[in-house]
Amino acid sequence: MIDLTSLKRGPIMVALIVGMFVAALNETLMGNAFPALMEAFGASATKVQWLTTAYLLVVGVLVPVTAVLQQWFTTRQMFLTAMSLFFVGTLISAVSPVFGLLLAGRILQAAGTGMLLPLIMNIIMTIYPPDKRGGAMGMLGLVVMFAPAIGPTLSGLIVDALSWRWLFYLVLPLALLSIVVGAAVLRNVSEVTRPRVDILSILMSTIGFGGIVYGFSSAGEKGWAEPFVIWMIVAGGVALVLFIWRQLVLEEPVMDMRAFRYPTFALASVLMFVLLMTFFSSAIMLPMFMQGVLMMTAFKSGLVLLPGGILNGLMAPISGKLFDQFGPRVLVIPGLTLAVISLWLFTRFGETTSTGLLIAAHITLMVGIALVMMPIQTAGLNELPRHLHPHGTAILNTLQQVSGAIGIALYISIMSRGQKQYLSTVSDPQSAIEMTKALAAGINDAFWFGVIAASVALFLGLFLRKGKAPEQEQALGYEATQREIL
Repeated sequence: MIDLTSLKRGPIMVALIVGMFVAALNETLMGNAFPALMEAFGASATKVQWLTTAYLLVVGVLVPVTAVLQQWFTTRQMFLTAMSLFFVGTLISAVSPVFGLLLAGRILQAAGTGMLLPLIMNIIMTIYPPDKRGGAMGMLGLVVMFAPAIGPTLSGLIVDALSWRWLFYLVLPLALLSIVVGAAVLRNVSEVTRPRVDILSILMSTIGFGGIVYGFSSAGEKGWAEPFVIWMIVAGGVALVLFIWRQLVLEEPVMDMRAFRYPTFALASVLMFVLLMTFFSSAIMLPMFMQGVLMMTAFKSGLVLLPGGILNGLMAPISGKLFDQFGPRVLVIPGLTLAVISLWLFTRFGETTSTGLLIAAHITLMVGIALVMMPIQTAGLNELPRHLHPHGTAILNTLQQVSGAIGIALYISIMSRGQKQYLSTVSDPQSAIEMTKALAAGINDAFWFGVIAASVALFLGLFLRKGKAPEQEQALGYEATQREIL
């Protein structure tokens, strides 16, 4: 029996936060390095894009399985295995002489990340009492949102000053630090029950989530009319429906969909899906606008996004503390309002847009996301009983990867259609000036979709309530509940 009340949470949080930082940073670190990688390996943009697509694909496939893995292996084993995979993948990527080996390294990184994301959230939900989880999740949000936000800026600086290999060399010490601290302080905080593993569920999950992520990622490049894209999404959707049905009838599901019976968790999942679509898509669309319309360099466009990224990170722990005091609606409604306003400003961007307006609009979006992101996750997970925490965190992290792939594909396809429509109305569609205006028009159209999606999220946010811990956890008291874990 382990008394978790005697745990020193500080050192544990250091290991978790450093691990999460390097994992989250890698989601956007490669973007500005694509031109350098294309030159280094003599590869096309389509080929290099696999460094991101494969990453999202592997993470999306592995996250659902993590809920079962956490019941088969101890917290310590899971964390050290995940970080070790990430470390080895980073090392392979750094020294890769050929593109195929670099891609293999990224896949190993993704395997570690896929195991790590839900594991860290589950550890926090276990070692902190319900009234302290908002602050802890806010600290986690500091890195989950801040790391991807600074990725483009950091990537541009490193590639310009050193080489693309340093994108991996500089991550290695941080990953090693997380492994060493985790090995020293991390103890098991979850119940190892070793349930029967349903292989069919894992297969359905892999085909379902993998097919959808890959299909939507390919749609942004190949177009929605491509038969391959359609069949991948259809196959993924059918497999996903079968996966959900099977989870509801199994006594020991791989990912327990009964978590959606809790209304706050279900609503939080929808809000998070919409919000992350906006976050990942804006991270792609804004640099395209700045570099393609305003003719900024990659590094300068990264610098423009830096203030918003910094404020987003600083706001995350603050919003967590405010959540503990006031609940989610006080934060979520203003946050979603700011998101709608900022996306509307994005629809007004053109060739004469000033850098100041760009920075102000991006800051508005990042502050809005910081006010919403961790509070809705914490509210949703708080409502779940303890045995559903691994499943709840796996669901939310799976949605994160799927929403990113779907959002990027939708925004890019809307942008492409808007470009074509604009060029069809001008006399000289090959003119550089008209092509620049067409790109701006397409990006405006894409952000109008964002305005509509964020407005729907704002309406749904009006119904959000503070998720309450299950009655048995409140009745026994958090301290007594934790002593019963093992």
